[in-house]
Amino acid sequence: MNTVQLECFVTVAEHLNFSKASRVLKITQPAVSHQIQTLEEELGVKLFNRTSKNVALTQEGISFFADAQLILKTAISAKERLGRHERFIPFELGCHNYTEMNLFPPILRDLSREFPLLRPSIRLIPFPSILGMVENTQLLAALGIKYEQNASSLWYRELSSAHMACVCSPKHPLARYETLTPEQLAGNFITCSPRQLSDTVFTIQNSIFMTLPPEQRFITENIESAFTLIKAQIGYTLYPDIPHTRDPGLCYIPITGLPKVSFGIYYQYGHDHPVLKRFLTLLTRHMEDKT
Repeated sequence: MNTVQLECFVTVAEHLNFSKASRVLKITQPAVSHQIQTLEEELGVKLFNRTSKNVALTQEGISFFADAQLILKTAISAKERLGRHERFIPFELGCHNYTEMNLFPPILRDLSREFPLLRPSIRLIPFPSILGMVENTQLLAALGIKYEQNASSLWYRELSSAHMACVCSPKHPLARYETLTPEQLAGNFITCSPRQLSDTVFTIQNSIFMTLPPEQRFITENIESAFTLIKAQIGYTLYPDIPHTRDPGLCYIPITGLPKVSFGIYYQYGHDHPVLKRFLTLLTRHMEDKT
């Protein structure tokens, strides 16, 4: 496997068109096809379904796409760093959605001032995959809800013990309450794919979702889509009220009688990355700041 093969694969995957990929790469279309073919032979899988009318990624191609991007990015970064004789500090972080990603900007701002050569990168990863990526060092650290039954060797630092909240539009009938019980919840309920939720949150959501008639159930691909439907006043959802992650356009009403959810960060204990310890200190301090 080489970077030429990977560049061809990623470019075709982005455009789903061999002709466009060849123009972007400035090589002939047969050359692109040859690189894809040799990569498929090496991997032992088919990466594209190709007909005379269209090109589509296979399931294996979809799975390989993120890995190919990461390998290319690492190779290009190493080449640039060595060529310029600069010692950039790569800093790969992970989280599950954009609400969690909102925690990073003030931390990365301060870190970048202290470490000018820091090169942060943030990836959105589904729940089933993220811990493995920290374990095999594809990610340095990752935010997330604590896994109740977790055999991972990773270190977990709790940042918040968050109440479950009813998240709804300010114009939703439930928005008039200061607190709610599960029995008071009413109306259309919006959930999202289990791949985008921790087991703990999914179990709590499902306990409400499954009691409703089909016409009141809405399923979306991710939490961002769920929040979009909530803003459209289509319904509400239940989600942990994690400090500094609230969407300013929505109401968060605590639900009594439901367990709190542990939110924190996973990382390899004893990792010798030059910035990790400072990052954890700043993040913990930020989460403790109630202003």
